[in-house]
Amino acid sequence: MPKSKVDKPLVIREAAHMANETGIENLSLKTLAVRLGVKSPSLYNHIDGLDDLKRQVMLYGWKEMEDRLIQAIIGLTGYDAIRSMCHAFHEYATENQGIFSAMLWYNQHENEQTLEATSKMSSVFFKITRSLNISQENCCHLIRMFRGFLEGFALLENHHAFGNTEPIEDSFNLSVDILIEGMEKLEQKQHGGISGRES
Repeated sequence: MPKSKVDKPLVIREAAHMANETGIENLSLKTLAVRLGVKSPSLYNHIDGLDDLKRQVMLYGWKEMEDRLIQAIIGLTGYDAIRSMCHAFHEYATENQGIFSAMLWYNQHENEQTLEATSKMSSVFFKITRSLNISQENCCHLIRMFRGFLEGFALLENHHAFGNTEPIEDSFNLSVDILIEGMEKLEQKQHGGISGRES
């Protein structure tokens, strides 16, 4: 690859691909430079070092995840949108295991840019949940619940932690069903038995 074509977006994209191929923990400036056909010191024209590179991969992942979730909910509302978001999150996290591992490091790279990137998914979920007339306080609790479930389930799956023979997909679908049923009951409790699915 000619050196003149190497720019920051390419550096980050190739680093993300390498993270998926070999694991974010095995990402190095040396191997990335070899992949790009440049000398390692030239990477400092685009990044501030290995920690910054991993932070950029994390931000790259959250941006891709955001795009995937927004695409998943086009034309959908309420619980259908939430269900579609869950499946889109799970698919991205399990299809891009190295990037997803980097995405979970947001507390190690906490700054305004990181907070903005990681809050966008929560913002989308919050808007959908508020449209169901669930209280703002409960929306915050639900965001934490779904994020904990989605990140935790994908992390366990990626590390092959589910050892029994039942299909993992069935477990995921059942979990989403139970979470949404719980949301419906919460909504009905707040609004006299009428849920967003019926409206």
